[in-house]
Amino acid sequence: MQELIIELRNVNIYQGSNLILQDVNLTVNKGEFVYLVGKTGTGKSSLLKALYGELPITEGEGTVAGYNLRNLDWKKVPYLRRNLGVVFQEFQLLTDRNVNENLKFVLKATGWTDEKLMNEKIMDVLDKVGLKSKGFKMPFELSGGEQQRIDVARALLNSPKLILADEPTGNLDPETSDEIMALLFQISKDYNTAVVMASHDYIVVQKFPARMIRTERGRVWDNATINMS
Repeated sequence: MQELIIELRNVNIYQGSNLILQDVNLTVNKGEFVYLVGKTGTGKSSLLKALYGELPITEGEGTVAGYNLRNLDWKKVPYLRRNLGVVFQEFQLLTDRNVNENLKFVLKATGWTDEKLMNEKIMDVLDKVGLKSKGFKMPFELSGGEQQRIDVARALLNSPKLILADEPTGNLDPETSDEIMALLFQISKDYNTAVVMASHDYIVVQKFPARMIRTERGRVWDNATINMS
């Protein structure tokens, strides 16, 4: 039996007092790649925020990477996030430090203390994204595609069971987008990591086909052969 990484049952997702998505039922298995598609403002980001503990779940039942979202108080959120990797459209790299120091900052923030182990982990994730020689570069010295690869490397630091990617190709040219997509698919396959990627770029979705779920009219629709129109 496959391991469930995400399981939502009859979940309602609110932003403040506004109901954004209702009666959400969703399962994602270990190692599965899933697109989250839908027009701007239909709740894609709200769903991702609920999955990484930024929006509380008060109605329905949900678990992510073994953590019960209904019982998720502020003390437990960091533990949930250690099992997740999050990749944003904006690279959000710290501009005052080099790549190695950016990655070390995240490791220290998630409880790592051993300098040797941290350095080994940093080399490992940079190798996985094909940037092993770029550790001493400052963010401004990297191309947009390289910065996004560093963002992916950062998401891999704690060997996550799940990567949540919010429009990760949104600021990239088509060729670089293809490279990032190939990298995310490779990570999903090679490391059996579930990936949920929000996107409204149907060219990317058609080029790299996978299961799709759609946010529309306050609902989440799950259909692998969904109409792309």
